[in-house]
Amino acid sequence: MLRVLGGMLGRSRGLWRGAQPGLHPTRAVGGKAKGAEDAALQTAEPGYKTFQHDRKPTNFDKKVLVWAGRFKREEDIPKHISSEVLEAARSNIRIKVCYIMIALTVVGCLAMVITGKEAAKKDQTLVRLNVEKKSRWRAEVEKEQEAAVGKAQ
Repeated sequence: MLRVLGGMLGRSRGLWRGAQPGLHPTRAVGGKAKGAEDAALQTAEPGYKTFQHDRKPTNFDKKVLVWAGRFKREEDIPKHISSEVLEAARSNIRIKVCYIMIALTVVGCLAMVITGKEAAKKDQTLVRLNVEKKSRWRAEVEKEQEAAVGKAQ
């Protein structure tokens, strides 16, 4: 993905600055800064002016970037990252969460099938349980009615 971004912005190796390529593009084309303003853009100093799509990552964004495998630790994340990198990391996390939900659904279905078969072997069907429950309710209602009739007399 980063190579594609590099190809879209320019094929020069010097276009990407810092120890981690692909994280922070500069506006200098060809890897050589022209003038003092462009020289400031190649360093991570406070004078750096971000692109329109660069943004400062929040704590949650940093966690997403680490979970997605873009960076090893939160300390490795630069002050500004491009929106494309963050969106790619979020998409990666969405896919991982979907895979986890699919796996949990399959495990839940298998657990239901296994417990259902065990209950069928023990003759604990829903029909039988409902009949027993309703007979208990009827017995309780009859006892309450007999107690009410006994108090009234």
